Amino acid sequence: IGSDSEQYKLNSKWMVDYYTVCVIHIDGCRGCKVFGEKTQEPDYTQDKRKPQYRLMQEVYKASELYLSLADVIDPRDVEVHLDLNPSKKHISNQIVEQAIGYIKSTCNVVPMIKPSAWAATSVADRFLKIA
Repeated sequence: IGSDSEQYKLNSKWMVDYYTVCVIHIDGCRGCKVFGEKTQEPDYTQDKRKPQYRLMQEVYKASELYLSLADVIDPRDVEVHLDLNPSKKHISNQIVEQAIGYIKSTCNVVPMIKPSAWAATSVADRFLKIA
């Protein structure tokens, strides 16, 4: 499970498209199925240099998807991937600990972050470009 977002201006109002995906592997040799959802919401923090609110919304959306699927995916292994970079060079570094703690407490799994978070960084990002 992963989530990504894109901020843009629509009729002089800042908006965000959130893309949340679920990648299901049947087994290790036959590929996967990808399911996704796009939601559009107003962005209340227009400063692109301070994306903490938007990034935490991505985390919340991944958690919501996990919780909505929890009954049908148990006891299978599930990973939650967050599009956050632990490097101090990137602004998303500011919320890494908060986001990891949130996913651990709500989903009871340790989330993956970059570079291991391929569901968020590749699949949701690709879904963002084609949706």
